[in-house]
Amino acid sequence: MPEHWLIWLIVLLAILFDYINGFHDTANAIATSVSTRAISPRNAIFMAAILNFTGAMVSTGVAKTIGGDLVSQPSEISLEVIVAALIGAIVWNIATWYFCIPSSSSHSLIGGVIGAVCISVGPAALDSDGIGKIILSLVLSPVIALAIGYLVMIAILWIVRNRSPLLLNRQFRKMQLLSASLMAFSHGANDAQKAMGIIALALVTGGYLEAMEIPIWVKLACATSMALGTSVGGWRIISTMGTKIFKMESINGFAADLNSALVIFGATFLHLPVSTTHVVSGSIMGVGSAKRVRAVHWGVARSMLIAWVVTIPISAAISAGIYWLLSLI
Repeated sequence: MPEHWLIWLIVLLAILFDYINGFHDTANAIATSVSTRAISPRNAIFMAAILNFTGAMVSTGVAKTIGGDLVSQPSEISLEVIVAALIGAIVWNIATWYFCIPSSSSHSLIGGVIGAVCISVGPAALDSDGIGKIILSLVLSPVIALAIGYLVMIAILWIVRNRSPLLLNRQFRKMQLLSASLMAFSHGANDAQKAMGIIALALVTGGYLEAMEIPIWVKLACATSMALGTSVGGWRIISTMGTKIFKMESINGFAADLNSALVIFGATFLHLPVSTTHVVSGSIMGVGSAKRVRAVHWGVARSMLIAWVVTIPISAAISAGIYWLLSLI
């Protein structure tokens, strides 16, 4: 296939990845507010779509990390490698969505790149330091979210300890609109940049960009596709995130969303990609543990943990297989 056609194929696949990421991860932004009935599902999705788009337009630091820290020299890899990486990530995202598993789109993309690069030119082409930094941020972020979520919930409970539970529930239900908005904005600011980084990597690899910069048309395309995907709604995973980990009240939903948004904002400020799915899940577990450890459905949490652990190797294997098939054509 001619090189310019491969570039456009990569752009389309990256946009498709962001679209799937949008409806796959809608639950991250709105599951808590929908489960506590702070906002209707339709209005929640509409709000999340707008704020996802807005968040995606504010920064490119994470995109440059994804585009610049995965491979040591973009010239060493081919455009077919990036095609295989994106297809592998998309296949795994669709599979986990179908089975209602809130897995990480970030993990699937990183795994896709690793698998395709390893089978094509070998592991030496990977930037081990960069990948180590990225994986460390992906692994630590849910742990940090769980710990801080526990402390935030304890602090809020202490502050409102003498208030009427019924009155508190009404007040925090209104406040959830703010925390859910922050969560949706932070989701767009971090997650949409991953596809931007992959497109930029392809443009540098193909010689269309001299440096790892993100053109405005790439930002607009990725922000729009994520917003459109979010507008579809990820109902399958919303159910898992919103009700199956921990039965939340408004005060818990507010604490979980606020904590998740702060953790993701911090990572975005440091130009580090994190899994919003992991961060939100960690926050919900931390907030639930503050109420009562047994209130958290740890069996569901264990199933999610297994999905998180296997995402990178499975998406890597899928992408490696796809690259092998492409090399035969």
